[in-house]
Amino acid sequence: ISLGFAPLPKTFWERSLFTKPEDRDVVCHASAWDIDSKDDLRIKMCIQITEEDFRVIHHELGHNFYQRAYNGQPPLFQNSANDGFHEAVGDTIALSVTPEYLKKIGLIDAEPTASGDIDYLLQQALEKIAFLPFGLLVDKWRWEVFANQVKPEEYNKAWWELRRKYQGIVPPVERTEADFDPGAKYHVPSNTPYMRYFLARILQFQFQRALCRETGYTGPLHRCSIYGNKAAGERLNKMLGMGLSKPWPEALAVLTGEKQMDASALADYFAPLKVWLDEENKANHYPLGW
Repeated sequence: ISLGFAPLPKTFWERSLFTKPEDRDVVCHASAWDIDSKDDLRIKMCIQITEEDFRVIHHELGHNFYQRAYNGQPPLFQNSANDGFHEAVGDTIALSVTPEYLKKIGLIDAEPTASGDIDYLLQQALEKIAFLPFGLLVDKWRWEVFANQVKPEEYNKAWWELRRKYQGIVPPVERTEADFDPGAKYHVPSNTPYMRYFLARILQFQFQRALCRETGYTGPLHRCSIYGNKAAGERLNKMLGMGLSKPWPEALAVLTGEKQMDASALADYFAPLKVWLDEENKANHYPLGW
């Protein structure tokens, strides 16, 4: 609402699942739903009073507002501009859960000083940066399997070769082809493309930088919140409303003015952390790579 979006319908509050029912089992994994391509929007999650769930709620609401924005498009275009956009929009909204935002809504009395930013950025990096190699390799493995470049008798071997190459990790115990470790990742047996999450980790920072510029903000990107800025909301909603009706570079340009994905915004966001890490690595002579 603070961005100028219309409130969610009354049915959202009546039909969404916010807490775990006591009388039946449910899948508690958070998700956002557009039931009728009109205005029956819902989220499903078993909310706990934690910082993580507070951010997840913002992420899922990002999905719902995206779904509502493009519901005026023909059915074939009622989706995000590419697979990564939907996840990126949800994450962009969550990036605005900053100390300034928490103070504005009354959850904290005062903003923490900048001295605490490194701890926050380390936490964010563990979620956003450390994920990138894994987000890439899941679909690299899937595509190699589909292309018959990896034979069934080498599925597990190929998986761990990718894990070592991109993540620098090895299995904690001996593995053989009698094991099928890729299947432990839900998206593999469910045949759900995974590249969307890799792309979203890039796009969300590009979205956030563009929206922060729209607000006139000039400080560190990790402290920017678009909360309460209707100009940023209007620009975001213009892109959301396009759905899948135009090629994704055109949708990206509407929001950011750029037609190519650009990871420099991610680098901008984590710039203070990189300076700190470089100094720590140099002072402690930590080896890099594997």
